[in-house]
Amino acid sequence: MGISLPVDNYQKMSVKIITAAKQLPKYSRETTDIIPMLEGWLDGQDERFIKKVKKIFEGAAVDKRYSIMDPEEVFTASSFEEKNDIYTREVIILGEQVLKKALEKANWNPETLDYIITVSCTGIMIPSLDAYLINKMKLRQDIVRLPVTEMGCAAGISGIIYAKNFLKANPGKRAAVIAVESPTATFQLDDFSMPNIVSAAIFGDGASCCLLSSYEDDYGPEILDEEMYHFYEAEHMMGFKLTNSGLQMVLDIEVPDTIASHFGDIIHPFLKKNDLEIKDVDYMIFHPGGKKIITTVEALFSGLGKNIDDTKEVLRKYGNMSSATVLYVLEQIMDRKPKAGEKGLMLSFGPGFSAQRVLLQW
Repeated sequence: MGISLPVDNYQKMSVKIITAAKQLPKYSRETTDIIPMLEGWLDGQDERFIKKVKKIFEGAAVDKRYSIMDPEEVFTASSFEEKNDIYTREVIILGEQVLKKALEKANWNPETLDYIITVSCTGIMIPSLDAYLINKMKLRQDIVRLPVTEMGCAAGISGIIYAKNFLKANPGKRAAVIAVESPTATFQLDDFSMPNIVSAAIFGDGASCCLLSSYEDDYGPEILDEEMYHFYEAEHMMGFKLTNSGLQMVLDIEVPDTIASHFGDIIHPFLKKNDLEIKDVDYMIFHPGGKKIITTVEALFSGLGKNIDDTKEVLRKYGNMSSATVLYVLEQIMDRKPKAGEKGLMLSFGPGFSAQRVLLQW
């Protein structure tokens, strides 16, 4: 006769986020340094158009961004293969750096990891990043792998959701979610469309890692609940189109308004099923999608008595690093050591079109 875990114990068992860490690439530029470079890129374009592009960069609310390649290299003609080779080389370096940093922060040995989730949508590599990390860091040979490649900006929270469900089903286990993104590797030199220009103005490169546990003795905010929300008939709103020159940004101007129109349905029922209201949430851990999305969401949250100052700060300092960015916001809040009982709501949007939510309690 087999032995099974009592239902009561299973229900009580909690999954916690132990730590979050970030890693920035070696190159960086202030936005004020990038604007003069636009002259060369936009050479031959209409003068009014050039002024408009500069204004977009100046008004993007991003003071600085980091990159896996020198900005001069970004504005140099290169093939998809050449840029993807740089992406592959650099994400392996960043992935190892950020995982080591998170493990040191948590005082964990690499071999204690049971589950590794790697997240990226800005390049193509098979085998995926997790395979390289297993070899470089001598992770266990029986570690469970999950690469998440096609969920865009939402995937940092998606990775947490997948890790939480694995750990909930497996008490006494540990997981790492590693997000490494290089939107600059997707920049299209010959594309003067608004989606390419806007994405160049708001995006930067970066890596982040969070560690999760279902060990009783590991300490960190507990994941109370998680949920995805899928918008019908909205696949066209956000994503990449694979072209001969690389991954071409798809970004519909209706994204902020679409988020606004669904905002109540995304927030309130999710909290209500946990017997909470928005007033009970202390920290809004919102993905820094870009100035327009932030302005829209900030107005909605401020109407509910909440702010997204941490989100704005991360956008200003680093830009939108796709899936990795929300974990920068999480780290900023976790490093402030919230009080026991305080709650946080993680929220991000991505291709599909979808919203991902995680409810935390310290």
